[in-house]
Amino acid sequence: MPKLKVDGIEVEVPQGATVLQACEAAGKEIPRFCYHERLSIAGNCRMCLVEVKPGPPKPQASCALPAADNQEVFTTSPMVKNAREGVMEFLLINHPLDCPICDQGGECDLQDQSVAYGKGHSRYTENKRAVTEKYMGPIVKTIMTRCIQCTRCVRFAEEVAGVEEIGAIYRGEDMQITSYLEQAVTSELSGNVVDLCPVGALTSKPYAYEARPWELKKTLTIDVQDAVGTNIRLDSRGRQVLRCVPRINEDVNEEWAHDKTRHHVDGLVRRRLDRPYVRRDGKLAPVSWDEAFAVIKTRVDAAGANVAAIAGDLADCESMYAAKALLAKLGSTKLEGRQTGMDYDTSSLAAVNFNTTIAGVEEADAILLVGTNLRWEAPLVNTRVRKAIKKGAKVFAIGPETELTYKVEWLGADLSLLGNLPETVANLFTDAEKPMVIVGGGALKGGHGAALAFAKQFNLVRDGWNGFNVVHMAASRMGGLMLGYAQKGGIADCADAAVTFFLGADEVDFTKFGGFKVYVGHHGDKGAHHADVILPCATYAEKSGTWVNLESRVQRGERAVFAPGDAREEWAIFRALSDVLGQTLPFDTLAGLREAMATEIPALRNIGQVATFDWSPPALGTAGLGELAGYPIKDFYLTNAICRASPTMQRCSAELVHGETFAEAAE
Repeated sequence: MPKLKVDGIEVEVPQGATVLQACEAAGKEIPRFCYHERLSIAGNCRMCLVEVKPGPPKPQASCALPAADNQEVFTTSPMVKNAREGVMEFLLINHPLDCPICDQGGECDLQDQSVAYGKGHSRYTENKRAVTEKYMGPIVKTIMTRCIQCTRCVRFAEEVAGVEEIGAIYRGEDMQITSYLEQAVTSELSGNVVDLCPVGALTSKPYAYEARPWELKKTLTIDVQDAVGTNIRLDSRGRQVLRCVPRINEDVNEEWAHDKTRHHVDGLVRRRLDRPYVRRDGKLAPVSWDEAFAVIKTRVDAAGANVAAIAGDLADCESMYAAKALLAKLGSTKLEGRQTGMDYDTSSLAAVNFNTTIAGVEEADAILLVGTNLRWEAPLVNTRVRKAIKKGAKVFAIGPETELTYKVEWLGADLSLLGNLPETVANLFTDAEKPMVIVGGGALKGGHGAALAFAKQFNLVRDGWNGFNVVHMAASRMGGLMLGYAQKGGIADCADAAVTFFLGADEVDFTKFGGFKVYVGHHGDKGAHHADVILPCATYAEKSGTWVNLESRVQRGERAVFAPGDAREEWAIFRALSDVLGQTLPFDTLAGLREAMATEIPALRNIGQVATFDWSPPALGTAGLGELAGYPIKDFYLTNAICRASPTMQRCSAELVHGETFAEAAE
């Protein structure tokens, strides 16, 4: 490990570290534009110049210079100060003076560093160059005259997103960053280039001219658009969420978020249910809470214990626990969270868990994907597979061929291949140190037992390593399974209930439910159209809740804004309803509910920790049955009620999934 001095401070850094990293280890701030910890080194902005001895008598780019023994680095010498001022002067030569109208204002690296390291005046008197705007799709707004050619967006698209659609054309001062043929960038991770851009060249198109960062209240919470559990920050003003950005969590999402996470927020205020409704003469009519509860009481009293609860994909653990507690008081155990009809064996939660953990994917050296379009089902797990490939992992897949952004050897679409792999592939998994299988929701029905047999055959579960993984697509799924939301026969076992509570469940086949339907939801989506009673509730942004992601990591989000109108949190709705039904639940506060829930399921007490399950897989048939015709997610951008209410997500779906073209107005 190299030892060197930075401004007289001796530091020791890992082999392969750069001088810039050594300076940061010594507590020295080094300005930079092109350098980013998760991207390859470009060394083209020259802002990170330092003086190094021994070495040539000129400043050197610290981001591209390896740290070595006996180096002396100076970060504040007159030479360094003059060099940084000169670089900043060059960077600002053609930069437009439109900070007052730039969306990056207030959180702009160029603003901050020009104040801290710039000269304070310019000697340049020539005309500034202008660059035409580029079209990058419905997510990214471009003002390319501001671009300083740091190439962060280019490197992100190639190295992380795996979609090589952003690049540079021309040379020298004529260089321009553009998408391929100026078409929409098709990556589901394209919004991350807005965070990466150190100037205002790439900004968020849906958020354009909406707010300044200092106007916004910032709330830390958890994303519910998929089962990864991305850590996010919701920025709100008044009673509306205006922006969603990712937070850094190395174990879950690193610092990325996919476009559905970022831009579903305009759906939070559209198509909302803000008052109770009761269906009378075939039409839904607004009523008071007391009237709605009275109608439900009449039906529940007649139904007795024949009551069921179906949890939707976005439900939090508190909501599901409150519904479960109420049904238990009524004498029912009909609970189900797998809306679309899946009925896989849940007797062992380890057998339906992502056991390797999300970060652990990077360590695998042989990966088999079974019935999963990982790019749509869990985009931030897909990026981890890309990182594993860079370290030398080989990836094979069973299922219909699709573009996953990396090299995959497709073995076919028949699940029987799990027990009959080609000899070369079988040998590779036999010899692998950390083999792994990822089973998608589409393959669980006919391939669960075969996948478990595959895990046993190739010793995927061994000391210090569990390579058996199931990808869930719903934020509520693992929490629901831990709370018992799984019938042996799936949702079919709940279809004969006289009264069914739907907790935001919109993907159910409602034609199979002939009983009385109570929809506890927040959007006027499919569930509301079939409901006999609607009880309006809060979205994930309007309540504090607990969610368990696909690796069984327990995470908690906080309330950013208040729910509109008469909408209430689900747990409070069930607590109030229990009084009306004469079956009062034993908690009056959210804290009381959480204590009762944690007493029943102790793992839900450990926020931020991964729940562990003993490896005791069920005995299932080992033959893979059936050929996979497709994947569960047909449209990445419209997977839940919030997304379907979002104009941005509708536009993304139309343009990026269905190939519609949109005329752009001249600016």
